[in-house]
Amino acid sequence: MSKPAQPQPAPPLPEPLRVPVADSHTHLDMQEPDVGETLAKAASVGVVTVVQVGCDLEGSRLAADLAAEHPSVHAAVALHPNEAPRRDADGPGALDSALAGIEKLAALPQVLAVGETGLDHFRTGEEGRAAQERSFREHIAMAKRLGKALVIHDRDAHQDVLRVLAEEGAPDRTVFHCYSGDAEMARVCAAHGWYMSFAGNVTFKNAQPLRDALAAAPPELLLVETDAPFLTPAPWRGRPNAPYLIPVTLRAMAEVKGMPEDTLAEHLAGNTARAFGY
Repeated sequence: MSKPAQPQPAPPLPEPLRVPVADSHTHLDMQEPDVGETLAKAASVGVVTVVQVGCDLEGSRLAADLAAEHPSVHAAVALHPNEAPRRDADGPGALDSALAGIEKLAALPQVLAVGETGLDHFRTGEEGRAAQERSFREHIAMAKRLGKALVIHDRDAHQDVLRVLAEEGAPDRTVFHCYSGDAEMARVCAAHGWYMSFAGNVTFKNAQPLRDALAAAPPELLLVETDAPFLTPAPWRGRPNAPYLIPVTLRAMAEVKGMPEDTLAEHLAGNTARAFGY
């Protein structure tokens, strides 16, 4: 009988950044060890702010609580696109009730964004797309009512996401989390002043189209994120991700942009503060 696979060890600490930056999208509740240690480890390499993102009602409550407890944490709350059809299937009024709960949380001062919301055609089939799109539209309206940023999850749904934003009118501050479009879509986002946040997958060998999009995106609209514990950057792909690995992705981004690391870090720090309003 073969032994079970041992968990991969966490990657080592990268060289600290000289210019402090933020992790614009992370899931601290899915990471090890405890939140305080995770934040201290990130701060030790120059990642001094994180945006904690909720994906359902319970996770969004936790995000708001973590942001209230830790000065370096800001919260984003929403029903993830794949959560919306599940709530809709719970029966009449269930999705509306969950959305009302999200709006109550979104009104809290430590919650700076509504998201991650959007469309996911990878995990949700045709039967769930109407509920997903209705939820997306409600989150857009919510962000505008409350004056909060909108954080978009877009997976295999680029044209539909752009269509809904055009029909509803995007909030003043809109962020494409884990940007996954091509260079042409990056130019569309730039024309609208939408922020594009790049994650560790920009370092993957097969991600040249993503690097082409990064090259096309203006520095004043770029953010960096981990989406931890997912999307650990190369050469640590497959190991646990965490905010302290932001410097690895940032340095890869700087190389693509042909910019000095410190210059890009200054852009990223300022952009994240503007995008989320802190």
